[in-house]
Amino acid sequence: MEIIGFEEHYMFPAISEANLNNPLFDVLRQAGPFGDMDPQGGFPTGIYDLGEGRIAAMDAAGIDVQILSNVPGAEHAEPSLAVELARQANDTVAAAVAKHPDRFLGFATLPMGDPAAAARELERAVRDRGFVGALINGHINGRYLDDKFFWPVFECAETLGVPIYLHPTVPPQPVIDAYYSGFDPAVSAMLSIAGVGWHIDTGIHCIRLILGGVFDRFPRLQIIVGHQFEALSWMAWRADYSFPLNRNGGLKRTIKEYFRENFYGGILAGEYADQPPGAMDPSWSLSYNAYLGMVNVIGIDRIVFTTDYPFGNIKAARQFFDQMPINPADKEKIAHLNAERLLRLSI
Repeated sequence: MEIIGFEEHYMFPAISEANLNNPLFDVLRQAGPFGDMDPQGGFPTGIYDLGEGRIAAMDAAGIDVQILSNVPGAEHAEPSLAVELARQANDTVAAAVAKHPDRFLGFATLPMGDPAAAARELERAVRDRGFVGALINGHINGRYLDDKFFWPVFECAETLGVPIYLHPTVPPQPVIDAYYSGFDPAVSAMLSIAGVGWHIDTGIHCIRLILGGVFDRFPRLQIIVGHQFEALSWMAWRADYSFPLNRNGGLKRTIKEYFRENFYGGILAGEYADQPPGAMDPSWSLSYNAYLGMVNVIGIDRIVFTTDYPFGNIKAARQFFDQMPINPADKEKIAHLNAERLLRLSI
């Protein structure tokens, strides 16, 4: 069974340098290690590898294809610099894909501070370099993507027929101060990111996209949300209940319909890279329950596979998937069939 991984990260060194003032760097250092970390940048050492080391890790875990994405990306860089960094990063990924066409695909890095330039780069990456979509790291300096300022990127993605992966970043600083501060610094930092902050923020971001009319304007646009559909696996019912057609600001569909027609979700094992896979780690049942919530919201035809490599334990992700008590036909959909349909991959 072929396995295609959707949330498989790398870091372009020049973007790493440009991100030195990105709040995510400070928060990650405070939170402590996510596996074998680079003490300079605060990221796993394997994040810079787009070659044989990465492929060896994939082979050891039984992962056939990774869709490479830059995390964090160029969102925090000054716009004119971000344009050049995004181009360089995308060309680097394109070279890796060209060298290993059976193992890698690419999600484009976009200079979101300049949406017109971001749309042009997305078009170049897809049409000229063969990318299958883009990944955007959350809000842009506190500005969320329901803002019409960013809609040229959505228009371009819909025209090209490619999805956008909405990946978390740290919440805005006022949110961190109000909700996550007051504990030991390492505890507050983790609470603001992987503990809960990333996932609440991304879930709210998705609901903002719906309420902001993004999918009424771009009805064919597809957004991918990882980590068991972030907080949406349990928030969705309440949002659907709270915003019926007669009081949702004039939207054309129900919240539930937007989720089931415009969103994909990614499964994840829930282990960091420094934790051994184990037969059944303590978070397994909770991860599986989150999966059940996700699949009940959007349906099995909209679930894809992720590992969060190199932050996540790639072997544990595959083991989690193999142990899931679901039927073989559904596993085939998650492993590769849904990806092939969404990304229009040749089989």
